Amino acid sequence: GVGEGHGRGRAVPGTEPVPGGGSRADSTLGGDAVAEANERRGGVSTEGGGGRLVRFAIRFYGVVAGIAVVWRLVAEGELPLHPPGGPRMGLGAAVVAGAVAAAAVIGISELVTARSRIGRRLAIELASVLGPLSIREVAILAAVSGVAEEALFRGALQPRVGLVWASLLFGLAHLVPRRELLAWTAFALVAGFLLGALFEWTGQLAAPVVTHVLVNGVNLYRLQRFRRPGKAMRA
Repeated sequence: GVGEGHGRGRAVPGTEPVPGGGSRADSTLGGDAVAEANERRGGVSTEGGGGRLVRFAIRFYGVVAGIAVVWRLVAEGELPLHPPGGPRMGLGAAVVAGAVAAAAVIGISELVTARSRIGRRLAIELASVLGPLSIREVAILAAVSGVAEEALFRGALQPRVGLVWASLLFGLAHLVPRRELLAWTAFALVAGFLLGALFEWTGQLAAPVVTHVLVNGVNLYRLQRFRRPGKAMRA
């Protein structure tokens, strides 16, 4: 499931689970590559862009969440909190399951970013698209995108079309027509199947929401390391 290079009605870079770990860019793709990527994207790294992005995200994902709630109410007469069969485990256990899944995804993301050229290039590209973000902005973006996207794709769509189609549509919603961001789309597609499986297994929307929000929050925070050297993250 936020970047400025988005299409209407599509989720945009950084709002869904994204690979962006790694303690630093390596010697091949270090500070110079970050600066070059930022300059190619001209204008995305200006101060204040994060605030505009957050305001847009709150409005956009508010609409998405509203659609999910109305859809499920009309179709099933209930809120998009559980699959039609109801919860299969308690809320606390589902939250723990979501957190464990998030830890696994974050660990894999860190490994891919640290050990592969594709992962590092993707982190640099996403950081350049997103621009500078404060910790507060990261937290808001992670929360609104994670809750709204899970309400729509898992809570409203998956009970109607099934796990496979909901996951494929989730990946398609994160398709950006730029070759350098196709790896992000692939990551979102795989994540969609994981989130859908969590929803089915636990019977609680809380499980994929926790996973989605935690992965987005941690990886959005880590992406700031791949911005132009000397730009400290704001509080």
